[in-house]
Amino acid sequence: MPEAKKMEQFACPSCGSGMEFNPESGQLKCTHCGNLQALIAGSKVVAHEFTGTVASHLLQPITAQALQVSCSGCGSVVAFEPPEVAGICSFCGTAIVAAPKAADPLIAPDGVLPVKLPKPGALNQVKQWLSSRWFAPNALKKMAQPEGINGVYLPFWAYYCHSESDYTGERGEHYYVTETYTERDDDGNTVERTREVQQTRWYSASGHVSGDFNNVLIAATKSVPEQRLNKLQPWDLGSLRGYEPAYLAGFRAQRYQIELAEGFEKAKMVMQQEIEETVREDIGGDEQRISGISTAYSNIFFLHLLLPVWIGAYRFQGKVYHVVVNARTGDVQGERPYSKWKIAGLVVGILAVVILLVILSHK
Repeated sequence: MPEAKKMEQFACPSCGSGMEFNPESGQLKCTHCGNLQALIAGSKVVAHEFTGTVASHLLQPITAQALQVSCSGCGSVVAFEPPEVAGICSFCGTAIVAAPKAADPLIAPDGVLPVKLPKPGALNQVKQWLSSRWFAPNALKKMAQPEGINGVYLPFWAYYCHSESDYTGERGEHYYVTETYTERDDDGNTVERTREVQQTRWYSASGHVSGDFNNVLIAATKSVPEQRLNKLQPWDLGSLRGYEPAYLAGFRAQRYQIELAEGFEKAKMVMQQEIEETVREDIGGDEQRISGISTAYSNIFFLHLLLPVWIGAYRFQGKVYHVVVNARTGDVQGERPYSKWKIAGLVVGILAVVILLVILSHK
């Protein structure tokens, strides 16, 4: 595909300057003259069969011209296209001093969700998020500055498979018995009363359930807490495009930190929860006890996806804090420390007002 390789240069045909992906137009835009250029239509997003080994044709650099650097602070590896530079690590705020090198081969991305929210919009979302965070340290305000966040495509695995599960357990059915008890009435007299008490009869149960799973999404990064990424969902995977290197122009892409096989083990844990719910429905009754489930997986396929975020990281008192914006929906997830000085200042201010009121009340 000579056309695609030419596009990977990301050079403006009008003036020769670098071009970046522009979320508003969905095209490449020259950073100097503003010229727009349509992206080459990406191929369809096609899943690959999951086996014990990865086919050699699936391993390749993320783009032909990509460079990568490793962060000495958190170990993250990010790839970028010149003239983009490494700068500050998006995940821990450490200055990257390692020299860039040609990107190592990896399981090539199959699909990408193009950035939809431009950087100014992401900054506005961060500012709104910050406005509701009282007592946040001043360092956090840097996240609302243009240099405070970077566009990064995070790696995800999506798994598809069929499951067959045998289970054993018990089905509980409720019934009620009348119980007699005594208590004192309002006059202090002992009276006898009755009430209905729920009991449960348990019966052995066993059976077989099956299911099909689609788009079991597993974050392949360890640099952002998993629970924070989960809160950025849902991702509009229906808008996935076939991977095209030009989408990375002006953005970084993190190399996956969770390998394909490890990701499937995590996917099994996600699927197991749904399988357990299916087993409970199959057991029936009012309550269920599951003593064992044996599951076999077949027809396993996977996708390597790149999903976009705007992310910033900063250090405060030796700890790293993140602010992450879903670059499709604008949803913001983050953590913040509390500034002891600001809290102390408020306490001092309140005490000063109280003392002043006491003085005035005695005049």
